[in-house]
Amino acid sequence: MGYEVDRTEQEWRERLTEEEYRVLRQAGTERPFTGEYTGTKAEGVYSCRACGAELFRSDTKFESHCGWPSFYDPADSDAVELIEDRSLGMVRTEVRCARCGSHLGHVFSGEGYPTPTDQRYCINSISLRLVPEEG
Repeated sequence: MGYEVDRTEQEWRERLTEEEYRVLRQAGTERPFTGEYTGTKAEGVYSCRACGAELFRSDTKFESHCGWPSFYDPADSDAVELIEDRSLGMVRTEVRCARCGSHLGHVFSGEGYPTPTDQRYCINSISLRLVPEEG
């Protein structure tokens, strides 16, 4: 699939750290409870670390106690793309940045969290960059 931000794998390797590349470009996962934004309560916009696209806003972030930042809705329905993931012997829904195709995490439904959408976008901190609200 063609993306608005389209770079070669070599260009991505040059722009990202080794760990960012592993998660964003190779669909890796950071260890639970280690990410920079897991417990962050700062207000602002969470953008894609690879391309800067706005993905989530702090007012949709919630405490899921799963080990990764959780959001119940993307900032814009077109900000992310959802792809069936059959890796690891299960069926999940992968979340990618719609602007550059970078792996962000997975989305889960029906887990019983008291959120307006009943969804949990479970996102790797290293896939995000928080732009704090000024005020």
